[in-house]
Amino acid sequence: MPISTSHNAFAKVPAVTLGFWIIKILATTLGETAGDAVTMSMELGYLAGTAIFAALLAVMLTAQIRATRFHPLLFWAVIVATTTVGTTLADLCDRSLDIGYLGGSALLAALLAATLYGWHRTLGSVSINRLDTRDAEVFYWITILFSQTLGTALGDWVADPDACWGLGYGGGAVLFAAGLAAVIALYLWTRTSRTALFWAAFILTRPLGATVGDFLDKPVAAGGLAWSRYTASGALVAAMLLLVLLLPQRAERLAPSRD
Repeated sequence: MPISTSHNAFAKVPAVTLGFWIIKILATTLGETAGDAVTMSMELGYLAGTAIFAALLAVMLTAQIRATRFHPLLFWAVIVATTTVGTTLADLCDRSLDIGYLGGSALLAALLAATLYGWHRTLGSVSINRLDTRDAEVFYWITILFSQTLGTALGDWVADPDACWGLGYGGGAVLFAAGLAAVIALYLWTRTSRTALFWAAFILTRPLGATVGDFLDKPVAAGGLAWSRYTASGALVAAMLLLVLLLPQRAERLAPSRD
């Protein structure tokens, strides 16, 4: 179903501002701690955890797609749902399927690339300014889900002391923060496609959040702060709600022409 692309038409997603990125990083960190709380602290396992969060995502995503305008709380609830599914699904691929961090990251990177290719091939753009049809919305959310899942796998691969990189959770956070700094530099001082930079930043914020989440709740001996996963998740929920309610949340304006 097409959405009007007149000069005053708006998408059902928030405009990309500094506040957007702050809330997004909090959401990805929450996805890591909440996902681990269900699969590890509650000992439900990765398959059961993925099933639970996938069911919640389906309910929230249905409401988001059926909505006729931007609802900040609903949008961010769906984002959090994709991060929790991403956490448990990545852990399922990496550990339960026994393909390791490299195998899981490669598989998820291929799925993400295929989704972006299919989106561009079908609709001619992967810009959030072109979310003017139901098909575009579906591609958008599939892309987000795969980017969140890939981010978890990358974060674990880089940070886990027993993995190939073994940078630790603090070192992993620094590495991905440096990657984001490079994206910001490209945005400020080059003419690199804004759409490409958006998705690069969106993908990089997920492993940043994953490593920060692990840093909060992993044991001190493993390089973490040993916070309770429930405590960390509760603090992140409170911070997110506060920012969503207090920071200006305006809808992204739709573009009448493709980039």
